[in-house]
Amino acid sequence: MLEKFTPNQRLLVAVALSFAFFIGYTTIFPPKAPNSENNATEVNISKDVAIKSSSIVSEIEMNTSSTAEMKTVSTDTLTTISAKEFTLKIDTLGRISSVILSNSKHNGKDGKLSELISSTGAKPLQIKFADETLNAVAAKTPYTSNINNIVLGENGKSTLVLTQNLPELTVTKTLTFYADGHYDAKINLSNEKRYSVYLGQHPQIIEQMMTVVGSMVYSGDGLTTIFEDGDVEGRSLFTDVHLISSFDQYYATIFYGFDKATQVTIERDTNGNPITYLEGNNNFAFNGYIGPKEYKTLESINPVLVNAIEFGWFTFVAAPIFKILMWLHAALGNWGWSIIALTILIRIFLYPLTYKGMVSMQKIKEIAPRIKEVQEKYKGDPARMNAAVMEMYKKHGANPLGGCLPLLLQIPVFFAIYRVLLNAVELQGAPWISWISDLSRMDPYYILPILMGATMYYQQKITPSNFTDPLQEKVFKFLPVIFTFFFFTFPAGLVLYWFVNNLFSIAQQYMVNKQFEAARAARHEAHLAEKHHEKN
Repeated sequence: MLEKFTPNQRLLVAVALSFAFFIGYTTIFPPKAPNSENNATEVNISKDVAIKSSSIVSEIEMNTSSTAEMKTVSTDTLTTISAKEFTLKIDTLGRISSVILSNSKHNGKDGKLSELISSTGAKPLQIKFADETLNAVAAKTPYTSNINNIVLGENGKSTLVLTQNLPELTVTKTLTFYADGHYDAKINLSNEKRYSVYLGQHPQIIEQMMTVVGSMVYSGDGLTTIFEDGDVEGRSLFTDVHLISSFDQYYATIFYGFDKATQVTIERDTNGNPITYLEGNNNFAFNGYIGPKEYKTLESINPVLVNAIEFGWFTFVAAPIFKILMWLHAALGNWGWSIIALTILIRIFLYPLTYKGMVSMQKIKEIAPRIKEVQEKYKGDPARMNAAVMEMYKKHGANPLGGCLPLLLQIPVFFAIYRVLLNAVELQGAPWISWISDLSRMDPYYILPILMGATMYYQQKITPSNFTDPLQEKVFKFLPVIFTFFFFTFPAGLVLYWFVNNLFSIAQQYMVNKQFEAARAARHEAHLAEKHHEKN
């Protein structure tokens, strides 16, 4: 079928189908994120570190067997820390066993409060010793705490000391918790022993359909390496790491603030999901955070933490767009109106490109009959036909790629917006107008998706096309229906952007169409005047 399209049409069809495929595929399957920017699995590891780590990791195995072992041990709550936004619990094995968010905007679809600690797998601050005998004893020896209950004020902090007395070894964890969800950790051992501290698995609050979940390592000079659930192979080692994160769409468990020489290891569990841990020492200090990936909160704790907000392939475009969106929200006070304002700014920024593309499409439409005549005339001589067609394009100032290149340049922006609005936890519980009470969730009445589909259909109707094959027209006519179907389950904030963007496209196309109609009318009047002058 594509052989019957002009070069311009083929690219437009390919781009349109790519949009449909991208949105449809990511609705059903999470997008495959690259393992790293250079697909490397080992980063900044010196020869000495690598040799040392190989001996350590051969002794340290964290898999389902260790999890099963933990289940045989009583893990009652040892200490509870309460703050305005969360309730955190420490169990008798010195681990963070539960973090429940208090704000109802984070509730799952079942209406229950969000639990950020996975019920399976390793938990944050869990220690595993390289010595298997020592580790078996530690797994059965409870910690003691100097405090059973802590209540944090709005800007408060409190320090908790956990102690585990093992044969010939005492483990002391000194934890200072803050009301914003972060904490300082210090682990002291009375004797030198090899051990690791586990980050814990990511939350499992909502069904992940359109986003990447797993673990992240942010290291070196801004290198982000992502290990996606179900897609981890082997073991990867890192040093010079700024933060590690176990994350889902909106939430993350993060370790940061440790020494650059600290070794970070990521390996797979039996399901191919990432397990992340740090190599500790006798006096090991670091920081942690468990909570929503809210930009302002993370930035206020430590600016490096904003790098835990990752938008996929188009992060380099999405990150500045997200900052503009936050600036607009600070000015307007509503995320819905901020999305509309962002759409306006983007349309203004892209106006020269979109205008140039629309004008080029109009010019090609005007000379399409002449192009067809040339193609028929030289259909037996492709080289001569192509030369004649290009000459006609040049004569009339029509660029066959003029409508394509602007469209291609816009694609990174469109996909970046898509990722921003899909991953912004700030949209949770954010209302817009009467029937939209949460921009992070689907429109309950499907009004926005239907409006989006209707505007997309009308935009196609007024956009010049050179289709001569009915099958070509059917491809485009069905695209609004396909998009509408997929957008039914999309976050309302994303659908709002697409709907408003369509409105501006319609307005711009209408102006260009009127401009060409006026030009044609002027040419027609000039032609009639010339004929009248010749007769006289």
